[in-house]
Amino acid sequence: MKVILLDDVKGKGKKGTVVNVSDGYARNFLFPRSLAIEANDKNMKELKARQKAEANKKAEELNEAKKLADKISELTVVVKAKSGENGKLFGSITNKEIAEALKMQHGVKIDKKKIVLNEPIKTIGVKQLEVKVYPEVSATLKVNIEEE
Repeated sequence: MKVILLDDVKGKGKKGTVVNVSDGYARNFLFPRSLAIEANDKNMKELKARQKAEANKKAEELNEAKKLADKISELTVVVKAKSGENGKLFGSITNKEIAEALKMQHGVKIDKKKIVLNEPIKTIGVKQLEVKVYPEVSATLKVNIEEE
């Protein structure tokens, strides 16, 4: 019997896939637990429509992410910190502080986890940081660290 999985089923497949299972397994396990529905014409059309809508939504999100990445690439964020001799900071600048400064100065809200910072910034100057906006879409943000 062909069924459309409504949820991930271990050993059978992922959500939205059409799989062939035995009649008893479908009637006694999958259907009662709402893990699958029968793959008839009506349900197949609904599945195709749902997949098409999901693809359109992902394409729209990708376009929005690319626009945001272009906007971020043009911005420069200024972060002020106390420093000592030779331009060394007292403490360090973290991705959380950069995300807050980006929101305050330019109104762009980015999760701090999306700002790639291998190690905290400990010196004054201009740094180029990668911001992962969306999977496979990233931008380069200029961060200018100035003395307070």
